[in-house]
Amino acid sequence: MNRPLRVLVAKVGLDGHDRGAKVIATSLRDAGMEVIYTGLRQTPEMIVQTALQEDVDAIGVSILSGAHMTVFPKIIALMKEKKMDDVLLTGGGIIPEEDMQTLQLLGVGELFAPGTTTTTIANYIKEWVTKNRQF
Repeated sequence: MNRPLRVLVAKVGLDGHDRGAKVIATSLRDAGMEVIYTGLRQTPEMIVQTALQEDVDAIGVSILSGAHMTVFPKIIALMKEKKMDDVLLTGGGIIPEEDMQTLQLLGVGELFAPGTTTTTIANYIKEWVTKNRQF
């Protein structure tokens, strides 16, 4: 690959807490990735449209609102509709382990709980994209 990995970091819905998303965005940038941060109150449609426009390799959604079982399935459905099969959908926040497993069965990548190191997240994205992304 001749360009840095491109990652969209997004906050969805009414969740107004973005400190964690900003920390992740900064750490991914420091790990050599190009990061597009959407800011607050994005809809799944806005996230997928921005991901398409920016030609990203991965979408990372930060969610603390409890709406993860609505938001992630909607985003993954929109991604499938747009044939974004080789783009990683990952994320993190306050998501129970059981829900993480259910979402992964739907096609969502690894989901990270608070306290996960930024190195772990960056390495996961790099490994997934290297293995799955078609260039």
